[in-house]
Amino acid sequence: MNIPKANGEPYKGIKVCRQARANWEEEFDARKDPRGRNYYWLTGKFVNYDQGQDTDEWALENNYISVVPITIDLTAHHAMQTLNAYNFEA
Repeated sequence: MNIPKANGEPYKGIKVCRQARANWEEEFDARKDPRGRNYYWLTGKFVNYDQGQDTDEWALENNYISVVPITIDLTAHHAMQTLNAYNFEA
């Protein structure tokens, strides 16, 4: 769930969306703490490659609250049959 930044206008509603194809382009800023020790501050910019009107980014930009159902199963199910055909015992 993402809530748009308050801009003084009421939210238009809630949209169930897909996650936009986007990512952070990370940069690291080298700094020193008060004791002179080095550390790195993560900065960068968010880049949205997806112009779909069914995405969380579109909803937020248009003053909607976005709800994105997600899953974390990264299994490549399409590859399982091929891999199971190999003789791993040899």
